[in-house]
Amino acid sequence: MAAIKEEEGKIIKLIRVPKMKLGSQGLQVSSLGLGCMGMSAFFGPPKPEPGMIDALKEGMRREKVELATKCGFKYEKGEFNIIGDPAYIRAACEASLKRLDVDCIDLYYLHRIDIRVPIEIAVGELKKLVEEGKIKYIGLSEASASTIRRAHAVHPITAVQLEWSLWVRDVEDEIIPTCRELGIGIVAYSPLGRGFLSSGAKVVENITGDDFRKFLPRFQGENLEHNNKLFERVNDMATRKGCTSSQLALAWLYHQGNDVCPIPGTTKIENLNQNIGALVVKLTAEDMAELDSIGSSVKGDRYASLIDTWLHEETPPLSSWKAE
Repeated sequence: MAAIKEEEGKIIKLIRVPKMKLGSQGLQVSSLGLGCMGMSAFFGPPKPEPGMIDALKEGMRREKVELATKCGFKYEKGEFNIIGDPAYIRAACEASLKRLDVDCIDLYYLHRIDIRVPIEIAVGELKKLVEEGKIKYIGLSEASASTIRRAHAVHPITAVQLEWSLWVRDVEDEIIPTCRELGIGIVAYSPLGRGFLSSGAKVVENITGDDFRKFLPRFQGENLEHNNKLFERVNDMATRKGCTSSQLALAWLYHQGNDVCPIPGTTKIENLNQNIGALVVKLTAEDMAELDSIGSSVKGDRYASLIDTWLHEETPPLSSWKAE
């Protein structure tokens, strides 16, 4: 159980992170996860504090952490390549086991869906890895409702990782209901809008030349100006609630249900502690309605066109597959 100390005058308050069931196959995780992408790539030069790295090394004791990683998404020479064939999935898993120096990965995701490979084939290989003891549970990332159903019919899917936050709401129409119908846990990545829900337009001031956020429509021009006005409304509400805008945004997700595990990323211990503080922020029905109205007014696509999402990832039927 993680905990932080928060000074309140002379009172020190411990905030403990409870466990939650993720999916219906037996996996238990902390109610707040830690996204690690920002410590390695895509958000400019990785600059994790030494304390963050030390915390990760300590956490890698297998009895203290549930470890999740992904396969099927390669970034080479400025290009994204989605690969979902069985040979690659197996090779990627073996490589991750070696790099992480572990015998088994707790939760292994398909990072994106390869539209050239029937999802049944990809999940079939993941199923073999489960049977061999190399992974415990299977997850999907950025998968449509129909893909989730097809995958779940091959082997139970434990979790679907998707972008869900105050300013990303499209998954609520079909994907979230499908996960809940099938007993699949929901892992919300970028729950703080890639930093926007923490500091608004100021986040752009820290975007360097190789930070991929500069290509995102929501961080550009008139969209940025409009969205910053929404952030100011969130920040004002957070002030009234006695919390930060980050804590308010995370609390909104916690109030969506006990099957949701946000995984905000950070490179700083201070931010990690602040995120944990969201667990004690209470929201009323009126608070939730106000936040819903703010989030539904965001302008700009969440990704530039070069990155595939669940909107265009349907795979061919199993009958079309011919093994090479």
